[in-house]
Amino acid sequence: MNTTSVKGLPARADVRREETWDIEALYATPEAWEREAEALPGAIAALGAHAGTLARSPEALLAYLTAADEVELRLARFMSYASMTASVDGRDPVAAARRDRATGLAAQFGSVTAFARPELLSANEATLRGWLAGPALADHRVRLERILRLKPHVRSAEVEELLGAVQAPFASERGIHPALANMDLRFGTAGGEAVTQGNVDRLTSGPDREVRREAWEHYADAHLAVRHAQAAMYATNVRQNVFLARARHYPDVVTASLAPDNIPTAVVTTLLDTYRANTPVWHRYWRVRREWLGLPELREYDVKASLTEPRAVSYEQAVDWIAAGMAPLGEAYVQDMRRGLTQERWVDYAENDGKRQGAYSNGGGRVKPYIFMTWNGTMGSYSTLAHEIGHSMHSLLSQREHPYSVPRYTLFHAEVASNFNQAMVRQHLLAQARAAGDTEFEIAIIEEALGNFHRYFFIMPTLAAFELEAYRRVEAGQSLSAPDLITLTADLLAQGYGDGVTMDRERSGILWAQFSTHLYANFYAYQYATGISAAHQLLEQFGTDPEGAQARYLRFLKSGGSLDPIDALKEAGVDMLSPEPVQATFRTLEGYVARLEELLAARKG
Repeated sequence: MNTTSVKGLPARADVRREETWDIEALYATPEAWEREAEALPGAIAALGAHAGTLARSPEALLAYLTAADEVELRLARFMSYASMTASVDGRDPVAAARRDRATGLAAQFGSVTAFARPELLSANEATLRGWLAGPALADHRVRLERILRLKPHVRSAEVEELLGAVQAPFASERGIHPALANMDLRFGTAGGEAVTQGNVDRLTSGPDREVRREAWEHYADAHLAVRHAQAAMYATNVRQNVFLARARHYPDVVTASLAPDNIPTAVVTTLLDTYRANTPVWHRYWRVRREWLGLPELREYDVKASLTEPRAVSYEQAVDWIAAGMAPLGEAYVQDMRRGLTQERWVDYAENDGKRQGAYSNGGGRVKPYIFMTWNGTMGSYSTLAHEIGHSMHSLLSQREHPYSVPRYTLFHAEVASNFNQAMVRQHLLAQARAAGDTEFEIAIIEEALGNFHRYFFIMPTLAAFELEAYRRVEAGQSLSAPDLITLTADLLAQGYGDGVTMDRERSGILWAQFSTHLYANFYAYQYATGISAAHQLLEQFGTDPEGAQARYLRFLKSGGSLDPIDALKEAGVDMLSPEPVQATFRTLEGYVARLEELLAARKG
């Protein structure tokens, strides 16, 4: 691994241990991971011996499910280690090779176990349901019932094996696109500082407008320089998913994507329709922002600019804020969370050369939750930590409640938990600021909120609409070229900007290429917007019934994937088939904008 910095950032080997995650809890050494790499192929291959046995008896079925779960959990830990080492240094060829090796073993697992679903579904359904009513398969009941639900879309064993085998070659462009962005692209400098995936958000939100412009333009220009290659990769991914949906007899890809989690397509269309109907709230915000900053026009590199003096936030301060803010969930929740953030090294937050952009939470193969991010010492960093620890606590509580055989929570579940943490901590901090009469801190909190809304309630619905239209075009036999994708993105952004932002359409339109990890996840982006919507409706319940709201929300977290996400949220008091959660979140957004208008008037007055 490279041990010298090429961008003025520390090399990975030079960062402080306490700022890195405890990856050794997965494998003590890289050599231990290599030994598992040698052992896993045989363990995966051995699962094939169960083919033809699943319908013999509940004991035979349980033997296969137990063996498959054991191998899958080992594979989850194996893949976590590979992806985590690649994330912290995207230029390390050894880490990249680990990730590729893990992807190949995951494809092998899918191919070897592909016999299971068609074999189960060819069995007598009444007999199988009789087995499910007994105690032997109690821990496997949820996922087996979901397999039965998808029966119309499961093909023969031979076809299923083929569909499993194509997963590895079909994953190639999902690896090439982020590799191109994280390893090969150079983003120039802004204000004399090298622009990187890890610092571009900080540079585009700083007080110096020229630095913001340089960072935003150079970042966009680097992606524009390879727009045709990126478009070809994304179009390939879209065509592959269209093929897979048709192979399983779904009417379209969005239905195929949502079906495993039993999410009606109306959830997506209701979200986008409600979003479009409420875009004037965003237009109003852009006008307030332009006036606050004293600019003749608001450009896209101004939409993250600080409205007040940037507040430096240490990691330790953020942990204290989050712990205090989440107190309504109870002492046990807060103690677990604080221990993970300060003692058990769940978080890798160092800024180092080669570290990829963004943030995520990884369930860690049930060893411990892990959080990936880069700490920039800003309110944005605190907000990211609050978001990701919501995921991690969701993992911790659900894993304690259920064995591995119970399905993990879905992405739809996940984005509720992360956004809820941000909303609850924010509410606490705003109350503190107002009680103390600290207007500057109040503005900083509102600005953090609006930055969060911009990403999850502006960018993500835009990407969701982009994705839906891209698939519709390919399903209709049309092509996807770089100019097509750039124009589509720019048009969708223009709907949200209205007359409040002056656009640079070419640079604006390359936004889609900057979200390779989202678009390749196949209808993932919309779930950020549904997540933030459900979170705010859940938070409202704490104002009227705090004890009941706490019990319902903790039950939601602990349920994991044992309930379909729409049903889990309905039990918690949120109906995602209704426009109300999205409308409620727009009301929250409008409240922030109105408060900024009040504060702006007071400044003028």
